[in-house]
Amino acid sequence: MSEDNGSPPSQPEFPQKPGKRLTLGHIADQLGISTATVSLALRDSPLVAEETRAKVKQTAEEIGYIYNRSAASLRTARSQIVGVAVHDILNPYFAEVFSALEDVLEEQGQMIFICNHRDDVKRQRAFVNTLLQHRADGLILCPSVGTSAEEINRLVDQGIPVTLVAREVPGVWAPCVRGDDLAGTYQITKHLIKQGHKDIAMVGGRRGSSTGRYRNAGWRKALEEAGIDPASQLDLPELMTQADGRAAVPKILEAEHRPTAIVGFNDLVALGMMTTFRRAGIEPGPDMAITGYDDIDGADARTPALTTVSAQPDKIGRLAALTLLRQIAGDRVPNTPIVIEPDVRIRESSPPPGVRLAPKLAD
Repeated sequence: MSEDNGSPPSQPEFPQKPGKRLTLGHIADQLGISTATVSLALRDSPLVAEETRAKVKQTAEEIGYIYNRSAASLRTARSQIVGVAVHDILNPYFAEVFSALEDVLEEQGQMIFICNHRDDVKRQRAFVNTLLQHRADGLILCPSVGTSAEEINRLVDQGIPVTLVAREVPGVWAPCVRGDDLAGTYQITKHLIKQGHKDIAMVGGRRGSSTGRYRNAGWRKALEEAGIDPASQLDLPELMTQADGRAAVPKILEAEHRPTAIVGFNDLVALGMMTTFRRAGIEPGPDMAITGYDDIDGADARTPALTTVSAQPDKIGRLAALTLLRQIAGDRVPNTPIVIEPDVRIRESSPPPGVRLAPKLAD
């Protein structure tokens, strides 16, 4: 599903049958040399001529082979290692996802390596290569912006179990477990419209990610159904953190048509805005309705308590881990997304214009 261009091209229900892992023998056969020579060349041994080393490395890169430092001792046994890579481990939402999947994987004796790739695709690739060198049993990945279907499919084709979490990449042969981000922002924007708001901004979200696009699309869909042109509303992309939320407030206050309500991409952005609005003399709630997304711990304890959407991170984490374990066990898993329904939590931060639901803070 794509919120910008309709549904993506249909994919087969099941991924292509995973291929065998590439070995030194594939390179040796292609170049007509021994596997021992290939191994030495990949380790930059001076016993192998420089020209031969260059040919071996070029061939390895062309066929997608990753040198396995532990192959000799692990040919017949699993490593009991699973890699988990997300873009922001400091976000409490991903901490909850990680906690849930960790519980499931540890029950099966899996050791977890975690990477905070920060939406840096090069950092992500370096982590994946390290995992492969240690013959990791599988990978749970919240893909970085810029991740191509080709690079994920290359892993699947080599027999590496992969499960995407939170974000999807169109055209991949791997399953994905995520929340229904479009439905969540659609519902929360509809709530603001029902409260009487007509100027509703969208603040945050990397549009290079499926999550950013879906949440923005849900906001747009609700506005359009209400006869409000999204192009006439303030839309500030690429903001993800509390610091981003704080930095967005001056832009919102300087807007030609200042909104009366804001759909925050996530709770961090929303909470950052709430603090800064209050410092500017604008009270969150009666003066500016604000909503978030993710329902992180403490969102209900603020004043006003934050209206938000629960994406059920514990359920997403558990399902992602179970889906990966099925693949490790040899099951073929459908590559269609497993979508978790959102749960909108209506609280004090999103009243009708001018209405106070939370107690007034002392001056």
